[in-house]
Amino acid sequence: MFRHALRYPLGRTVVATLVVANIAACTTVGPDYVLPQDAAFKRTDAQAPFSAARETVFRSSPLPAHWWRLYDSAALDRLIEKALAANTDLRLASANLARARAVLEEARMGETPAVSLSVAPSYGRASGAAKGINHRLADGWSHDGGVGVSYQLDLFGKIARGIEAASADTDAAQAAYDLARVTVAADTAKAYAEACSSAQQMEIAQRSIELQRQFVQATERLTALGRGTTLDIARAKAQFEKLRAALPPLQAQQKGALYRLAVLTGDVPNALPATIGQCRQPPQLTQPIPVSDGAGLLRRRPDIRQAERSLAGATARIGVATAELYPGINIGLSAGSTGPMSKLGETHAFRWSLGPLISWTLPNTSTARSRIAQAEAGTQAALAKFDATVLNALRETENALTVYARELDRNARLKAARDQSAIASRQANRLYRAGRTDFLTALDAERTLASDESALAASSAKLAGDQIAVFLALGGGWETVPAGSSNTK
Repeated sequence: MFRHALRYPLGRTVVATLVVANIAACTTVGPDYVLPQDAAFKRTDAQAPFSAARETVFRSSPLPAHWWRLYDSAALDRLIEKALAANTDLRLASANLARARAVLEEARMGETPAVSLSVAPSYGRASGAAKGINHRLADGWSHDGGVGVSYQLDLFGKIARGIEAASADTDAAQAAYDLARVTVAADTAKAYAEACSSAQQMEIAQRSIELQRQFVQATERLTALGRGTTLDIARAKAQFEKLRAALPPLQAQQKGALYRLAVLTGDVPNALPATIGQCRQPPQLTQPIPVSDGAGLLRRRPDIRQAERSLAGATARIGVATAELYPGINIGLSAGSTGPMSKLGETHAFRWSLGPLISWTLPNTSTARSRIAQAEAGTQAALAKFDATVLNALRETENALTVYARELDRNARLKAARDQSAIASRQANRLYRAGRTDFLTALDAERTLASDESALAASSAKLAGDQIAVFLALGGGWETVPAGSSNTK
């Protein structure tokens, strides 16, 4: 009775399971990825023109793929091209992208049958007792070989969701590579601008030092003629030394920028051509900065695309975890030949089998449900990160535009102040030499001019950095992908 119940109901159970499986063959469990309607990415105000872009120094037009060419600097173009070809951060991002593509290829292999081949010739003696024979069997060669083919039926979409997740991860890795290109281009431009700005500030400092040296000499001559005191000379020399003290930090700043530039372009710190260090003026724009709008930014910035693809991958993993609640079925086919070597190839040595392997853990599904909960929580975290990335990108851009516009205003006013200080210094010097004003007045005018010159040079350096910060916030510079890399969007 027990054997009868085992043989027939079990067979019917297997058939019933296969029938149900065939019905469910088009089922893919888990949610299909759709960007939530309340996501920050879809907000109308997030795609509007930037409020800070109303300044005349900006224009509402698409950002070019190679924004650094707007500077019309051949030296800068060469440095960025070299950095994009040799930078170590880009090599790391490229390796991560290659790894993600390999994982995707592995996931896709789940859709193809697995084939195994075995060949096992052997020499020895079989057990007569095992075969029910009372005498010893003869020694001899035997063979066992065959081919096996197995295929996993993706009844509930576990493989499909795994491929979907791996594909999204590959897209995210591509976006990370694009982000690295954006960052490397901006860092290279910033390092070059800083090296040039430092040299410009040093030239201004040198001019101030030379003027003060002439002022010291004039003071010494006037003192020798009885129109000054040794106190006047000491004060003039103190100002001279103070101006000289400003040079070493600028020299160190320039060297640091050049070292950083060398590493960004894949060289050792001292490998840059000497001509790079001869730059005396940071690259300047001759036209308003093209900034597009919020919609263009959301489509362009690689970190936004990376966060969105990570959200898609997290959503697909809910389906992977959900599929664990359902049975897994592998269809296997094997064929081969087993027996003495003398029977190799004969029909009665041939063997084959075909059948499903069904695996299903019941009734304990708590582990699978725990993994589903983990995947759902991971998706909520990915959505929060995506929203944060979008909002932060908009904030960064608005802030960069505002900072740049206001620094332009500050730079113009510092230039006006420097021009007035230069007039005052020349007049004070003439009056002092003519004996119509005192030494302190002339010295104060010199100090004011030196301070204004330094402030203007520092503002010009900051202005160059602020320009590049705008381009970095706008997220351009990745669009032209080098050979060997392809955008998988």
